[in-house]
Amino acid sequence: MEQQTLFDPDAAAPLAARLRPQTLDEIVGQEHLLGPGKVLRRMMEGDRLSSMIFWGPPGVGKTTLARVIAHHTKASFIDFSAVTSGIKEIRAVMQQASSNRCFGERTIVFVDEIHRFNKAQQDAFLPFVENGSIILIGATTENPSFEINGALLSRCKVFVLHALTAQELTALLSRALTDPRGFGRMRVQISPQMLEAIAAFANGDARTALSTLEMAVLNGETQGDAVAVTEKTFEQCTCQRSLLYDKKGEEHYNLISALHKSMRNSDPDAAVYWLARMLEAGEDPLFVARRVIRFASEDVGLADPRALEMAVAAYQACHFIGMPECNVHLTQAVVYMSLAPKSNALDVAYQEARKDALEQRAEPVPLALRNAPTRLMKELDYGRGYQFAHDTHERLTAMPCLPDSLRGRAYYRPTEQGLEARFKARLEQIKAFKEAHGPDGGVPVR
Repeated sequence: MEQQTLFDPDAAAPLAARLRPQTLDEIVGQEHLLGPGKVLRRMMEGDRLSSMIFWGPPGVGKTTLARVIAHHTKASFIDFSAVTSGIKEIRAVMQQASSNRCFGERTIVFVDEIHRFNKAQQDAFLPFVENGSIILIGATTENPSFEINGALLSRCKVFVLHALTAQELTALLSRALTDPRGFGRMRVQISPQMLEAIAAFANGDARTALSTLEMAVLNGETQGDAVAVTEKTFEQCTCQRSLLYDKKGEEHYNLISALHKSMRNSDPDAAVYWLARMLEAGEDPLFVARRVIRFASEDVGLADPRALEMAVAAYQACHFIGMPECNVHLTQAVVYMSLAPKSNALDVAYQEARKDALEQRAEPVPLALRNAPTRLMKELDYGRGYQFAHDTHERLTAMPCLPDSLRGRAYYRPTEQGLEARFKARLEQIKAFKEAHGPDGGVPVR
């Protein structure tokens, strides 16, 4: 007979753990994978599972889905954490899986946060995945292309799990209020508007949504046999949201890309929003300022030469006073960049010149452009044929400065945007002069 206890271990578990789905039909979201006729559901129903990687943000059901798969296929399930396990633990698990295989039992090895394993640890799974001893299911919040070894990744199918929508989270919260595993045995009084607000607050994360609901209910006011969640309690439970951000992960690069492309598309509202997302998540303001400096020349350039001054000034302001005061200086800079006329002529010029520098024959510097500080160098004709532009009325000569093989090559092609139109007109005058006067230029040689 099972010994009775005053304490129910299930009741003591967090709400998110108590409501963890047991079947496919209980899983909320991921219809693109689990809906009728979708690929993952067909794999499970046809019992044709192979090793796979679940990639998605926190709280979307990666671990839950792995457990449901194991239960559905009647396979042995081994839960493995990349945070606490090493090579020794991997080998022990693989031996257990090999033993299970001898008795005709399949083993699903679920590795949470698989991106935390180093190359040697990931490679330890390879032979067992290849010979079918295990079905590996890895879960990661990071882009597998960057974080999973190519050899292991090539043997796994990658499934992308999406953040839950506000409607899906609201449905999940409503179920939590009626399910006996949740608050179904209590009379919880909470408005539909609060449930919708919690769903929005959770930002696609089911675990956050359920945890917030649990906090609100446990801190609610008892009214007889009911618990009422007041507006004051609700506000305290949703006062601060943690933004998903990893300064070294993919989201870091996604957000700075969004900022850069919003400025390039002359959208100051979007640029300020992505700036706020980065700064409020804890990004180093100097990192953002450096990217704005790059943008000033890459995407604005000579269409507005003051853009670079503005960007450098914003960097200095961030360096002097730091966050949170420097947020307004960065805002000024990104709005200026967004509204400035755009030209990428400088970046295009450099990239084309770089290509020639790397791929064409590295010709020596023309003698006319070399300095001759010694008598020997003068005897070797260093500097012979150099034309001093300041000796001319126009301050111009037609002396060629590119190597012979690149003579006539044009890298900088100014646009008509902003002030660059003036630079374009000046460049056209210079080229016309050089064409008219020929290579010698008729200028005294120094």
